[in-house]
Amino acid sequence: ETKHGGSKNGKKEGLSGSSFFTWFMVIALLGVWTSVAVVWFELVDYEEVLAKAKDFRYNLSEVLQGKLGIYDADGDGDFDVEDAKVLLGKYKYRWNHLYNSVGMFMFGFFFVLKAIKEPLKKLREKQESKKEEIKEEKKKTRKGKDATDRKDKKAVDTNKLKKDSDKSKRDRGKEKGLDKNVKSKETTKKSSSEKDGTVQVGKDKETKKITRKKRNKESSCSANEEQTSRISVPAQPTSPESEETVQPAEKTYVESAKKKKKPKLLNKFDKNIKAELDAAEKLRKKGKVEEALRAFEALVNQYPQSPRARYGKAQSEDDLAEKMRSNEMLQQAINTYDEVVSLPNVPSDLIKLSLKREADRQQFLGRMRGSLITLQKLVQLFPSDTSFKNDLGVGYLLIGDNSNAKKVYEEVLSLAPNDGFAKVHYGFILKAENKIAESIPYLQEGLESGDPGTDDGRFYFHLGDALQRMGDKEAYKWYELGHQRGHFASVWQRSLYNVKGLKAQPWWTARETGYTELVKSLEKNWKLIRDEGLAVMDKKRSLFLPEDENLREKGDWSQFTLWQQGRKNENACKSVPKTCALLERFPEATGCRRGQIKYSIMHPGTHVWPHTGPTNCRLRMHLGLVIPKEGCRIRCAQENRYAWEEGKVLIFDDSFEHEVWQDAESYRLIFIVDVWHPELTAQQRRTLPAI
Repeated sequence: ETKHGGSKNGKKEGLSGSSFFTWFMVIALLGVWTSVAVVWFELVDYEEVLAKAKDFRYNLSEVLQGKLGIYDADGDGDFDVEDAKVLLGKYKYRWNHLYNSVGMFMFGFFFVLKAIKEPLKKLREKQESKKEEIKEEKKKTRKGKDATDRKDKKAVDTNKLKKDSDKSKRDRGKEKGLDKNVKSKETTKKSSSEKDGTVQVGKDKETKKITRKKRNKESSCSANEEQTSRISVPAQPTSPESEETVQPAEKTYVESAKKKKKPKLLNKFDKNIKAELDAAEKLRKKGKVEEALRAFEALVNQYPQSPRARYGKAQSEDDLAEKMRSNEMLQQAINTYDEVVSLPNVPSDLIKLSLKREADRQQFLGRMRGSLITLQKLVQLFPSDTSFKNDLGVGYLLIGDNSNAKKVYEEVLSLAPNDGFAKVHYGFILKAENKIAESIPYLQEGLESGDPGTDDGRFYFHLGDALQRMGDKEAYKWYELGHQRGHFASVWQRSLYNVKGLKAQPWWTARETGYTELVKSLEKNWKLIRDEGLAVMDKKRSLFLPEDENLREKGDWSQFTLWQQGRKNENACKSVPKTCALLERFPEATGCRRGQIKYSIMHPGTHVWPHTGPTNCRLRMHLGLVIPKEGCRIRCAQENRYAWEEGKVLIFDDSFEHEVWQDAESYRLIFIVDVWHPELTAQQRRTLPAI
């Protein structure tokens, strides 16, 4: 019993000195053999460990100085050896024995490691050298065979390279095509949230960017319910962006773009004051707009004949207008751009930049005819530059003059038959003229060209629409490509003026919209609404106007509008006063500046092409007033419904593709009420531009 640490009275005693030493030696030997294993299998690089230990010691010393300041025992402001001595003195009796034991163990441990490492290392080096000698002998035997193989392979590779170079020349146009559009997306990019522009500067985040393209879109869509032939098209961007890494087949195109001559903006006089001009321009590029404007104004006052100084003043005013959200300052910039051209000895490159920017800013302010005059001046001064003709064509489209726009693009295509920008716009005009089959090759070839200004959702939209009307299923491939390029929310939801993140589904219930009171009121008063509508139909001079957006394949479809873009038609409401009074209580409908409230009558034999509304910001309610028992149906996305019932409301999102058939024996009369999408905030409803 005593041998095993017991005592005669049954009480255990502590370990004796010999027992402690025995266990210490066992642990030490285990450590040694573990170390041998580590070294043998080279699991640790001890040289690196020692080096890192030194670094760690210095780094730790620096780090801990701050953290150990609280242990400053001798009052010298930091923690050092003297402090350690004082602190350790308090515990020396308790820890001395353990400290010495651990120190002995660690010393023995590392001493053994050091002694074993060197012979093991030499042994491993000998083994490695033998392996290298064997590898060298094998290489020599293969060398002769490899030499002959390389000769054969070289001949094959030469032929292959020749074929590849020929192929790259043939395919260079394609390489710059649809795939390249993604890289130059900056030139035609719409905002991922709200893709509308506005003359008035709002607080909404979606109207922050002042861009020419946004203005073009909004000016043309403000009067249309659907995306139809009258939607305007984007102006050509100033220059393509090609900063991204490209594949070898595209290098030639990018290199040629980089080699493009830098515009010459200085005449002889301006070269003499170049240092002063550069100093002012440096301020503008740094974003110090006010300082830059003062600097350029001083230069204009000092050198009134300097075109470059006046151009810098115009640019600074332009930048300040964007910063201040000021239309007055922007008009001042437009005037200054115009002054540049009137000065003597203006370099041609500076004239181009000034007039082009002037036209762009005029379009932004909605002064389309003024912009057209500026573009005409550009074309007269530089008749061989087709890019200015392309811009002039857009100018005509913006004022609805498709005829003159068509002439301009025909002239461009006679000078440059492969101009993709001219092709998509010419195809767009042909489609607006209902020349569907003729429009398709122009739209398709223009998109495939990848030219700047062609990667625009409206061209994908109209090409797909044209193909659908021809019964060609290729339409959905173009819709899919448009979706991949970020122009459409999905293949089925193809509206172009969207707020990102809104709930998207083809069909809705009243409860899902949150507009249950409106729905109840419409259904409760449906006979009143019906009777007033029928009374308008019975008048000798019908107030119903034919649908004029080219949405019908055939048939007769007319509408009588009470509200449009959030504005009440006072004259129309005089004919249906009770209906209008009923609706006044529901601002989600009467205040929806992206929708309408109207009666819609469709006669037998009518088919409405598949189409989408312009925006995802609204939902559409249909109240059945006079519904034939059979023959009327609607499809939204992929779901067909025989949906209308008298006195009942159905709700769908018309930004999804929908199609209507009226094959009944009598007319169908419904009441259409557009409402804001329920997820739009009050701020968005106030600031979103009208459509």
